[in-house]
Formats: sequence, structure tokens, C-alpha cells
Amino acid sequence: MSDDLHDFEQDTFTHGGKTRVVYRKGEGPAVIVMAEIPGITPKVADFARRVVDVGCTAVLPVLFGTPGKDPSMPYALGSIVPSCVSKEFAAFAAGRTAPVTDWLRALASQEFERCGGKGVGAVGMCFTGGFALGMMLDEHLVAPVLSQPSLPIGFSGKKKADVHLSPADLQVVKDRVADGGVCVLGLRFTGDKLSPPERFATLRRELGDGFIGVEIDSSKGNEWGHRAAAHSVLTEDLDDEPGQPTHDALEQVLTFFRDRLLPV
Repeated sequence: MSDDLHDFEQDTFTHGGKTRVVYRKGEGPAVIVMAEIPGITPKVADFARRVVDVGCTAVLPVLFGTPGKDPSMPYALGSIVPSCVSKEFAAFAAGRTAPVTDWLRALASQEFERCGGKGVGAVGMCFTGGFALGMMLDEHLVAPVLSQPSLPIGFSGKKKADVHLSPADLQVVKDRVADGGVCVLGLRFTGDKLSPPERFATLRRELGDGFIGVEIDSSKGNEWGHRAAAHSVLTEDLDDEPGQPTHDALEQVLTFFRDRLLPV
């Protein structure tokens, strides 16, 4: 079933000559929710509503796809092909920060002025999974979440270990973690080839205790029944029953936003 997003406000935001539609819901500090391929699906919208329930404002920029449309293979292919060739996303580039993060940083700055709180949160998923790292160049971004970060695309050792940041931007992120006490939260399934373990290994090496990596068992015969190709921790592969590791991961993300964004 599609989701008409009737409970969200619709607006636009322009920066650097680029205007995009933005959906917004809630009150309190802002969390930028960046959808996975193919776009803002009903389950992405449901995740945003959970963010609202903890006292934050969910802000969903439309980076690709049709808002509210249910996912399907033809729809996903129709979204991923243009996204992969877009210069804004630099999907295949190792050692480079996606240019779209400049627009996202500007959006985060605006939302901080609008919503207040201790800062802004951001969560990326799959294709957008690593964008919250690039957004950390803006001091307002204090609660970054990387859910199954999948860029850059590629299966070489270099691509698997890359975190989609330029060396200079990676140093900024490291400095913010070391000096400003910012933590980065990452989520992935252990068998996810699109979000390889080498990427989390790089984050652990570069950020040390400033990286919290949550890896959910999806090996063959795992006790939770996760499929071998499980990928979307917070949406399509979420089992939201208490005691399930994906439920626990979702609660950890929501607590992460609550603790780092809401006034005491």
C-alpha cells in the first residue's frame, strides 16, 4: 500500500541553485531522514513518524523517487540508474565526498534555526547511508546515523573499505569526534554485501570509540530468521517485536536522537 503522507507538511528548500521538495512532521529538534533507494517508501515514512514520537521534527528531503510509493523492483531500477550517474551523488567515487552533502548541510543549518535544540540529527539509509558523515562538516550536525551505508559502489577492497569522504573531510569528521564529543552510530546486517564489513572496520579504525557499530547476524541459519540478503535495518527488514535485534537497533537509534538532541 502506498502512503499519501497526508500527515506531513510539504515545503521546498533551495541552496546552490538546487530546489527540492521537503516533507516535515513534528516538533522539537530536527532529524534529517534521507531515504534509501527507491525513495520515501511507506516504511521510511513510518520510521520518520517514530522519530516524531520521541519529540523530534522529522525532515525528509526528496532526493529521488516518488514520495509515498510502495517499493518494487521496476521502481527501484528506475530510481537507482539516474542516481548512480548523477554527479551529485558520486556513487562510484572512492576518496570523495558526495557533492549533495553541501545541499544537505545547508538544509540542516536551516532546520536548526527553525527547530532549535542541541543540534541536528541525520540518518541515511543504503544509497544515502554515508551522507551523514559529509554533513558533519556543519557544526550543527551532532547525531549522525549510518544505516547500511552502501557508497561508493564497487567490490574491490578499496571500494569496500571507503567511507565516501575526501581525506580532508574525513579529518574534519575525526576532529569533531575527538574534540567535540560527537559519536557516529552505524547499522548493518553481517551478510550484507552492499554494506560490507570493511567499511565499518575503517570507521572503527579512524574514529575509535567515536564509532558505535551495530552488526546484526544474518548468517545462514541465524536464530532470528533474518534472510541472507537482509539489508534495510530500519525499514524493509525491520522486525519490530521486542527482543528482536532489529527492534533493539531501532530503539538505539531513537535513543541516540533523544539523548543528543533534546534539551535536558
